[in-house]
Amino acid sequence: MKELIIQTEELTKKYRGRCAVDHLNLEITKGDIFGFLGPNGAGKTTTIRMLLGLIQPTYGSIQIFGRDLHKDKLSILRRIGSLVEYPSYYGHLNAVDNLEAIRRIIDVPKSRIDEVLHIVSLSDESRRPVKGFSLGMKQRLGIAASLLANPDLLILDEPTNGLDPSGIHEIRELIKSLPKQYGITVLVSSHLLGEMEQMANTIGIIREGKMVFQDTIHNLSLKSTHDIELVVSEPDAALWLARDLGSRGLLHDGTLTFPDMNDPQIALLVKRLVENGHDIYRVEMKKKSLEDIFMQVIGEGSIL
Repeated sequence: MKELIIQTEELTKKYRGRCAVDHLNLEITKGDIFGFLGPNGAGKTTTIRMLLGLIQPTYGSIQIFGRDLHKDKLSILRRIGSLVEYPSYYGHLNAVDNLEAIRRIIDVPKSRIDEVLHIVSLSDESRRPVKGFSLGMKQRLGIAASLLANPDLLILDEPTNGLDPSGIHEIRELIKSLPKQYGITVLVSSHLLGEMEQMANTIGIIREGKMVFQDTIHNLSLKSTHDIELVVSEPDAALWLARDLGSRGLLHDGTLTFPDMNDPQIALLVKRLVENGHDIYRVEMKKKSLEDIFMQVIGEGSIL
C-alpha cells in the first residue's frame, strides 16, 4: 500500500457563511505529481493555504506525512517547500544573493545554493541581476528557493500562470524531474487540463469548493462517452425510427447525432434502418476529448 503524504478529511473553510472549500477529502501518495485542477475561484488556493498552515480550516483535519498539521505544524512545514502566486525577490541582487538571504533564515549549508540552481537550470545565470530575468526564469528561481531546505513535499500554486510556451515547457520539465531524480512529492495547481495531462500522474478536480473527481488521468479518460453520427439517405424518417427504438437524436445539416450510445444500441439502429430501406453512407464515432470531459465536470459537477 502506498504511503500517503497528504490526507484531508472533510476539510472546510467558510467565509461569512459561504463555503470556499466544502468537505474536501484529498489524498496524495508519496512520489506522485498531483494535479489540482479547477476554474479560477474554485477553492484551489484556499486549500493550499490551509495545507501550508497560512489559514485555519473552519473544520476538518489535515494529515501531512502521517501527522496532524494542527499539532505538529512546525516540524511538518520544515519538510515542505512552496511557491504560492509570484515569487518574491530583490531585483538588484543576483540569483545567488537572493537565495543567500533565504538560506541564512532557514539555516541550510551554503553548498545548497549551487545545488538548487543546478536543479532549476539557472547555474549559468546565477550572477545576473534578477531584474533582467525572464518571467520563466523568475519562476524557476522561486522554485529554487522553495527547494533550499531539501523538502519532501513541494506545493506549487499555478506555477505556469502568465508564462509563454517556452517558459511553460521549462517549468513542466522541471516538475516532472523532481519525483524521479530527487524523491520529491509534488502538488501543483492549475486551471489548464492540458498542462496537467503532460506532467501529473493523478488529478483532483475541484468545483465550487467540492472535489468532483480524484483519480488518474487514464481513469478520467475511461469516463469518456461518445456520440454516434450517421449519414443516411432519408434522415428525417431515420430520426423517427430511432426515436421509436428509444434513441434520442438530433438532425443537423443532414447528419444524425446520437449521444452516449452503446454498441448494442448502434447495432440495432443500423439493422432497423437497413431493414426499412435506408441507405447508410457513414457511421462515425465522435469520442469526447479529456478537455470536453473536464469542461463537463467543472460545468455540471458530474462526469456522468
